[in-house]
Amino acid sequence: MRLIVRLAFVVAAWSVVGPVRAADPLPSWNEGAAKTAILDFVTRSTQEGGADFVPPAERIATFDNDGTLWSEKPVYFQFAFVIDRIKVLADQHPEWRDREPYKSVLAGDLKAAVGGGEHAIAELVMATQAGLTTDEFSAIVRDWLKMARHPRFDRPYTDLVFQPMLKLLALMRANGFKTYMLCRKPRFV
Repeated sequence: MRLIVRLAFVVAAWSVVGPVRAADPLPSWNEGAAKTAILDFVTRSTQEGGADFVPPAERIATFDNDGTLWSEKPVYFQFAFVIDRIKVLADQHPEWRDREPYKSVLAGDLKAAVGGGEHAIAELVMATQAGLTTDEFSAIVRDWLKMARHPRFDRPYTDLVFQPMLKLLALMRANGFKTYMLCRKPRFV
C-alpha cells in the first residue's frame, strides 16, 4: 500500500512540476570552452535526425586514464601497489635486500629503483603478480585498497579520483556512450 501511495505522489508531483532535469550535468566543471564543447558534442551526437547523430550502438567515448581520472603523482596508484607489495614480500625474498631494483624499493629510493628503465619496472611488477590466479590477485588488491593511503593526502586511493571526470563519464554513459580508459606508457617518477 505504501508503494502505491508513494507512486501516486510521484505521479501527482510530476504532473504539476514536470520532469526534473539537472540544471548542469557537469557541475564540477569550470564554465568555459571545454565544458561548452563537451555539452555541444553530446547534444549533437545524440540528437536523432541531426547531421552529427551517432546511433547508440556506435557511441564510444575514450579517455586518458592517467592524470585525468586519478592522480599520477608522486607515482601511479598501480605502482604504489607494486612498491607496497614488494615490501610485504621482502621477508620471503631475503636476496632482494642486495639486488636491484628491489634494494632501492626497500630503501625508499624510487628514482634508483626505476633507474633500470622498463626492464626494472617489469621485474618489480612481475615479482608482485606472477603465479597468482586472477581471483588471488583481485583479493590482494582489494585488501591493499582497504589499507593503502596516498602519501601526500593521507587518504585512501579510492577517494582520490577527479570529480569532474566522474561527472563526465556519468554524462557520457547516461547518453548511451560506452566508455573506455586508455593507458599510455607510464612515467613512474
